[in-house]
Amino acid sequence: MKRFFFFLFVMISLAMGAQGYRAPSAPTPDIAKDGSVTFKVKAAHADTVRLIIDTRVDTLMKRQGNETWAITLRDLEPDLYMYYFIVDGMKVLDNENAHVLRDVKNVMNTFVLDPRGDCPMAVHDVPHGEVRAVWYDSPTLGTKRRMMVYLPAGYEQSRQRYPVFYLLHGSGGDETVWLEQGRAAQVLDNLIAGGKAEPMIVVMPNGNVDEQAAASMSELGNVQPTFAHKHWMDGTFEQSFNDIMQWVDKNYRTRSGKRYRAIGGLSMGGYHSLYISANQPEDFAYVGLFSPAISRMDQGKCKIYDDLETKLKAQFRQRPKLYWMGIGKDDFLYKDNAEFRKLLDKNHLRYTYHESGAGHEWANWRDYLVIFTQLIFKN
Repeated sequence: MKRFFFFLFVMISLAMGAQGYRAPSAPTPDIAKDGSVTFKVKAAHADTVRLIIDTRVDTLMKRQGNETWAITLRDLEPDLYMYYFIVDGMKVLDNENAHVLRDVKNVMNTFVLDPRGDCPMAVHDVPHGEVRAVWYDSPTLGTKRRMMVYLPAGYEQSRQRYPVFYLLHGSGGDETVWLEQGRAAQVLDNLIAGGKAEPMIVVMPNGNVDEQAAASMSELGNVQPTFAHKHWMDGTFEQSFNDIMQWVDKNYRTRSGKRYRAIGGLSMGGYHSLYISANQPEDFAYVGLFSPAISRMDQGKCKIYDDLETKLKAQFRQRPKLYWMGIGKDDFLYKDNAEFRKLLDKNHLRYTYHESGAGHEWANWRDYLVIFTQLIFKN
C-alpha cells in the first residue's frame, strides 16, 4: 500500500511538472491594506525597467538584489488599472498576474484597487445582474450582429418593465469593451444596490458595422482587431440603430416612451450618440457625451450629419431631461468640444457640463459612467 501511494505521488508530481506547475510566488501586484501597491519583476540582466500604468504612470523601477526590480506606489486612487513593464525598451507582461485585458491590439495586465471597499468598479457583496451575449437581426445591414445586454438583479424573478440605456463604445472597441475596461456591470450592480441608480437594462452593441462581433467572436474566426473601420463614422451605424432598438423592445421587458430611454457613449460612441439623438429626438430623454469625437467636417458625408444646428434646436424644443457632456482638460478633443459648447450656448440650449483632469482615457470614462447613470431615469 505504501508503494502504491508513493507511486501515485510520483506520477502526480511528474504530471504537474509537465504542465509547467511551480509553487506560487508572492502576489503581484501586492496590494496593501493602506492602498499602496508594490510591483515586482525578475530581469537579472536588465539595465533599466520601467512600469507603465495606463496613461497615468511611467516610472523607473529599482533593482532589489541580483534579479528583481520593484517599486511601491502610494497615491493611486480606487479604480481599475492596466499595466505592463518596459525592460530595456521591450514590453513585458507581468507573468505572475493572470489578469489581462486587451485594448484593441494592446494586451496589458490589470488589477482593481479598492482599499476602502467603496470603489464602484470593484465586485462587492451586492445582488448581481446578468450579462447576456445575444445575436440580433439587422435588416438594414443585412446580417446578424452580436451585442451585450446587462439585466439588473431580479429581472428574471419579476414582471417589472425597465428603462433602457444604450451604451456605445469608442474607436477600436467592440461590444465587450464597456464590460471589460469600463466595468459597466460592476458599476451598475453597485449603484443600483446602493439606491444611487435606478434599475435599468443596459445595451452595449458593436458600433463597427464592418464586423458582426468582437475579434474571434464571429464566423470570420481569429481576425485581428483594428482601430479604424471603413464605415466607423459615415452614418451607417446611425442608420441601422433602429434595428437594435426594435430587437431590444421585442425581446426584453422595456418601458415604452422617450422618458425611459437614454443613449450615451465615449469618443466615437459619443459621436454616434450625438447624431442618433439629434436625428431621433422623440426617442431619447437622456443623452450622455463622454469625450465625444465631435468633428466640424461632417457636412455632406450623409444626411444624418447635415444641418446639425437645426436638428439640435428641434431636439431641445422637445426638452430632453438631461443633455450631459464630460471631457478631460488634457483631452486632444477638448478644443472641438469647446466649439460644440459654444454652438449650444449661442442657441441657448441647456446642457450639463463636467470637466475632469487627464485626457482621452478609461479612467475618465468609467467616472462619467458612474456620474451619468446616477442622473438618468429619476423621474
